[in-house]
Amino acid sequence: MAQGPTINTIAERAGVSIASVSRVLNGLPTRQETVRKVMAAADELGYVRNAVARSLKSRRTHQVAFAMADVGNPAYLAMLREIQPVLKAAGYRLVLHSTDAVAADEIEVLHSLGERYVDGLIMSPLRVTEAHLETLSAARAPVVIIGSVPEGTRVDNVRADSRTGVKLAIDHLYELGRRRIGMINGPLDTVPGASRGAAYREALEELGLPYDEDLVQIGDFYRAEGGRAVAALLERVPDVDALMCANDLIALGALDVLRAAGRRVPEDVAVVGMDDTDLAAASWPSLTSVSLGSAERGKAAAELLLDRLQNGDREPRLVTVPPRLSVRASTAGEQAPRTAPTAPSGAPAGRDAAGKGDGA
Repeated sequence: MAQGPTINTIAERAGVSIASVSRVLNGLPTRQETVRKVMAAADELGYVRNAVARSLKSRRTHQVAFAMADVGNPAYLAMLREIQPVLKAAGYRLVLHSTDAVAADEIEVLHSLGERYVDGLIMSPLRVTEAHLETLSAARAPVVIIGSVPEGTRVDNVRADSRTGVKLAIDHLYELGRRRIGMINGPLDTVPGASRGAAYREALEELGLPYDEDLVQIGDFYRAEGGRAVAALLERVPDVDALMCANDLIALGALDVLRAAGRRVPEDVAVVGMDDTDLAAASWPSLTSVSLGSAERGKAAAELLLDRLQNGDREPRLVTVPPRLSVRASTAGEQAPRTAPTAPSGAPAGRDAAGKGDGA
């Protein structure tokens, strides 16, 4: 019977030392490039690792969890598409948790880190409570938060800058001559709801437009809820000429309701979403949307977690991802450019920016 692949043959295929192969297969700290070479060689040769024995020896599972509010939300799927390949290249499997934004479920996930079923956790909570912060401070494994946490929280953190994103959208609508700009938001007790609501008010003020509570409708971050919120707003303020929606799902609900009401988009009402998910370009009409860099945030979070697993004593890091505006038919009509990213003025310049993003 032919002998199966060994660490010697893996080392030869990967072009690294036998000691390096042993370190990688036993989950010991190793340069990421070495990990990538060894795992690729092991896969090519069909090497089957004894996960139980390796976990007992190294006290590592080579699994990482990703906890998000809604696995069906395209923004989280965009994160997932970037998180998984980064972790896979480093030899980690990904475990998913969809918490429905229930704080108790998220806190239970944090508590369960003590059971060592994963080596680390990426979490994107909609709300950050005192209980979250207490559990984070006592977490038994590395955690990276995608979203906003209070200043001074000692955790690796990846943030968006939705305040700048909302300003990009409102400025765009204003330049198109829109002056009755409504806001369809999610719950104000969530991080994105609070930050996007405040940003809407600030953007109007900078343009000299009055803030009118009648132009604001609170719903939830789902298509059906967005549609109901838009219907309520239209009944109360029929002369609204633009809608700033807190995410793309709300905006799609807005398009449904406007179409049913016989309101033309964008001639009668222009619509902007947030997240710039795949649904934005595929909708009819195609949806102008603010990208908050979901894919970039997912990739950054995975890289931060891998670095933390290798360098457990380093100081927490903050990564801020700047927004960009993609202009499509829902605001600019059929003459909208196919691709129109707009770089935000004064936004953080990329990785490890100075923490001005709001994380929403």
